[in-house]
Amino acid sequence: MKHLRTLAYVTEIARAGSIRRAAERLSITPSALTRQIQDLEYELGTPIFERLAQGMRLNAAGELFARHIRDQMADLDRVRSQIADLSGVRRGHVALACSQAFVTQVVPEEVETYRARFPLVGFTVQVRDHAQAVTALATFEADLALILQPPPSADLHPLYSGHQTLRVLMRSDHALAAEPGPVRLRDCLGHALALPDRSLAIRHHIEQALARRGVALQPTVESGSLEFLRNLTLREGVISLQVPSGIPQDPRLHSRPIDGRDLTPMVLVLAQLRGRSLSVAAAKFADQLVARLNREGS
Repeated sequence: MKHLRTLAYVTEIARAGSIRRAAERLSITPSALTRQIQDLEYELGTPIFERLAQGMRLNAAGELFARHIRDQMADLDRVRSQIADLSGVRRGHVALACSQAFVTQVVPEEVETYRARFPLVGFTVQVRDHAQAVTALATFEADLALILQPPPSADLHPLYSGHQTLRVLMRSDHALAAEPGPVRLRDCLGHALALPDRSLAIRHHIEQALARRGVALQPTVESGSLEFLRNLTLREGVISLQVPSGIPQDPRLHSRPIDGRDLTPMVLVLAQLRGRSLSVAAAKFADQLVARLNREGS
């Protein structure tokens, strides 16, 4: 595995931007690290770093080599997981990027279920909105992405695609809670609105629908945290708009779907990076997530 150590050195220098900082993080001397990079560049027959006054950065050849590093690391994780699987003990690690809407119930419940079967598998869960989640896949920071309204991207390979209808979230004693059935969007605009800010896909979905009707949106409170908006809804008479996956089971809260004539359902996607082979652990977790999403979507 000596070559993997060299690959790790390149990755750390690219991240740190200098030999000195990378050497500190790697607990080796700067001179030893410099020799390792010089030997690698000699072997490749070309420099992979630009030497700048303020540090070092990858050149075009280095960017190609960095992509090779990520591919090799990902492939090694997959092989390790497969080897462990042969022995009947499924080890490994799953990195998931997901929209906030899924961290309240869906992801915690599914991680708990999976780890009950395979306790030696570790997880990294990153809360990322749609565009950030696609980037996390492309940079190998995440194996899987569970997101709403993903942007068009050739990097995405969907494993599941479905829809979620936005719901009006309110306190159980709110005036809108007394009526059954779907809510018209115009009825919501007469109340104080606590809405996701423009960093979240939900807000863009709402604004696009209102723009087609020539209606300006004037929320009372905006936030990039769906949890904050839910808590505020409990404390005040405001209403919020959220997807059902993010609404907790709480008798103090009530929700009603937005009428389909006003807002189309949001697209929900579980995806991986196109062309990437998932580890056994990540692939099995993806299968488990797909099974749940199919049950809830049916």
